Amino acid sequence: MSYSPAWRLLRTPPAPGAWNMALDEAILEHIHRGEALPTLRLYAWTPACLSLGHAQPFADVDTARLRAHGWDVVRRLTGGRAILHTDELTYSVAAPTDEPRVAGTVLESYNRLAGALLRAVRDLGLPVEMKEHAGAGGPSLNPVCFEVPSTYEITVHGKKLIGSAQARKKEGVLQHGSLPLHGDLTRICQALVFADEATRELAAARLLERATTVESVLGHVVDWETAARTFVRAFESELGLTFEEGVVSASEQARAEELVREKYAHPSWTERS
Repeated sequence: MSYSPAWRLLRTPPAPGAWNMALDEAILEHIHRGEALPTLRLYAWTPACLSLGHAQPFADVDTARLRAHGWDVVRRLTGGRAILHTDELTYSVAAPTDEPRVAGTVLESYNRLAGALLRAVRDLGLPVEMKEHAGAGGPSLNPVCFEVPSTYEITVHGKKLIGSAQARKKEGVLQHGSLPLHGDLTRICQALVFADEATRELAAARLLERATTVESVLGHVVDWETAARTFVRAFESELGLTFEEGVVSASEQARAEELVREKYAHPSWTERS
């Protein structure tokens, strides 16, 4: 089957974590049924939300501290470790498994998409590079995503900049990831369980040694809209795409609402061990 370079572009307003994860899955289902084009969605979160990897134990979450900060928690469809979503640009890619940009193995598709991500952050003015970590992606006891090397890791001065995760399902491929624009990355340590406060403080210090934000590198804040426009241009140029600005369909909206109720806002999904 030959594929058109046309993809749908969605820029959706900030939303709670359960809605964001439900909408990503609803979009993937509609693409699988031929009811939507392959989609790049750019979005943000409100309130701040801790997302857990698909298989990450809920016991990693310090629920009392999470509630005290007014933060949400959600479990992703994709793997990986915990991310605190705030002050960031989040992207998601949803496409059929045989779409050329995501076809092949997880590593092959991840590498192709990483090329677009690399171009985007370079165009924002960051001196980034991409390093392949042999054997990355295996089991890790570290609960924090930005401390765990990914297979194709985008770094600045040796510090991780973008955290991404991918799921390959019968419905297609879903990859989403986060570009921290500004703010204190160590806030995530307030949402996770540690043996004691000294261990929490050590984890925060280690995180600052291993990860960074756009503002920390450039010395000024890049706003969400600027970052989003740069991502769109980079995906077009690196992947040969033509975007059609779209909207969430009524059917996708309804399915996402159903997934919020039955899955992403339900303890049986989020709080499983």
